[in-house]
Amino acid sequence: MIAPAAALGLARSLLVYHGQPWRTRALRRFYGALVPPGALVFDIGAHVGNRSRILLAQKARVVAVEPQRIFHDLLLRSIGRRGAVVLRAAVGAQVGEAELQVSSLHPTVSTLAEDWRRAVSATPGFAGVRWDRSERVPVTTLDALVAEHGRPDFCKIDVEGHEAEILKGLSAPLPLLAVEYLAEAPAVAHACLAQFARLGAYEFNAVAGERHRFVAPGWVRATDAPAFLDRLCAETGNGDLYARLVVPPPAADAPR
Repeated sequence: MIAPAAALGLARSLLVYHGQPWRTRALRRFYGALVPPGALVFDIGAHVGNRSRILLAQKARVVAVEPQRIFHDLLLRSIGRRGAVVLRAAVGAQVGEAELQVSSLHPTVSTLAEDWRRAVSATPGFAGVRWDRSERVPVTTLDALVAEHGRPDFCKIDVEGHEAEILKGLSAPLPLLAVEYLAEAPAVAHACLAQFARLGAYEFNAVAGERHRFVAPGWVRATDAPAFLDRLCAETGNGDLYARLVVPPPAADAPR
């Protein structure tokens, strides 16, 4: 039995992500140019599966990871029946368990990141949000997912302030990733830049909000990425920062 507040939160998410067909069409065009058929995709923080659904329709192979039980069960009944691998887990720096702080009415902002939650709860945009319950969830890592399912061609990470911690659990670079940025908590996205620098040579672009087109006409060099990110936060508020691998790091035993 779903509690009334959780049912309302589920309905709100379905309306936002499945009830606006013009956004769905824009996302379909965007991913059609970015992710080729047959590509392996990790959807970390899959929520109601709007992105996974489109990627499956475009013949990608999808591993969808979602820690909230109500949304995991929804994904099993929807994209799971269409061939996606659906996992109930959070992703982090190491394997274990963690306490997920859940907002029943605003489930899109449920989070493992306590510092992020404290920071954004003091801002006007989150004034009406209450994290009213918690779920104990298993935690896996990107390395563990790669070992089980293969190296993804694209990895989308949208986990409300926990993005940099997820990247800490990755030991080898991936070709293309997307992480959320948020003006209320810019330090998280800057921490992601540091993790990308550890992994390899990346270049960057971004999608503002739900517009599903790149902000910059060309990819931004890593040296210019911090300033680029600051402009994004100031001018667009929130969106997805895309990181594309240019050159992988040398092997540890390679001559220098």
